[in-house]
Amino acid sequence: MNILITGIHGFVGSNLVVALKERHNLYGLDIVAPEKEGVTRTFSWKDIDPSSFPMQNLPEFDAIIHLAGKAHDTKNQSAAQVYFDINTGLTQRIFDFFLESSAKKFIFFSSVKAAADSVVGDMLTEDVIPAPVGPYGESKIEAEKYIMELLPITSPSGDSSFLKKENGIASKKQVYILRPCMIHGPGNKGNLNLLYKVVKKGIPWPLGDFENRRSFTSIENLCYVVEGLLTKDVASGIYHIGDDEALSTNELIALMCEVLGRKPHIWKMNRRMMEGCAGLGTLLHLPLNTERLRKLTENYVVSNAKIKAALGIDKMPVRAEEGIRKTIKSFLK
Repeated sequence: MNILITGIHGFVGSNLVVALKERHNLYGLDIVAPEKEGVTRTFSWKDIDPSSFPMQNLPEFDAIIHLAGKAHDTKNQSAAQVYFDINTGLTQRIFDFFLESSAKKFIFFSSVKAAADSVVGDMLTEDVIPAPVGPYGESKIEAEKYIMELLPITSPSGDSSFLKKENGIASKKQVYILRPCMIHGPGNKGNLNLLYKVVKKGIPWPLGDFENRRSFTSIENLCYVVEGLLTKDVASGIYHIGDDEALSTNELIALMCEVLGRKPHIWKMNRRMMEGCAGLGTLLHLPLNTERLRKLTENYVVSNAKIKAALGIDKMPVRAEEGIRKTIKSFLK
């Protein structure tokens, strides 16, 4: 297949190149265009502008994977409009290009944060009514809406797909909106970075009395899903992506200490006492406040049942613990 990947020089894009280059012809679309092993050529965004598209001698693509976007800024220093310009605006541009191109499959990387900032109930599933909080999640859901507004036809078989007329012949286009939870892998700890720094310094973790569980996405499992969507006949739709097992913060610390060869320092400070301290911190504007405590100790479990059923598999190839170990080990080299 000829595959166009936006944001190909980022962490996910670079890993997809490694995973796909042996079986597919890969092309990039990015703001930078250095040579990259496994990539035939990287185009710029102006190459897909409607005014230039008919004039461009572009390859006939079979699939487009849209990764380019502005990542969540944990320090909240970015202007809100920047998220919409990039996460929504670029999605609109590349999706319009897809509709006019020969490509039959479009994979858009959204985020679970487009669905919910916090999980209500046992786990987050695809049928949740989206309620994003903040410009990152809001810009992602706006991009999803743009795509969904153009999802026109459900076929007699119940397969939600695009049916587009080309030279009088209906050709099927399939669209996948992926909502991965926190992605990590060798070379990228993701949001594990702060916790990793605490553990590496030997600082005790005082919130051991909170048995919260969170879902993660190993980069290997993510690449496996993308390969499956490219090569199998999977119905269009929204799919949450995550590892099979959710892990607690205590389990994460134990795994990190195992890799570092240290004994974990987990203090099970009384839960009510910590909540009281956090409440006081809110009043006095201290680092540990009620909102920060909630974020550190909340459950965020994401169901991957729908994507596994769509791919016809029982489990992801990499267990959550194995993925975390690989990620942490990569930073010891």
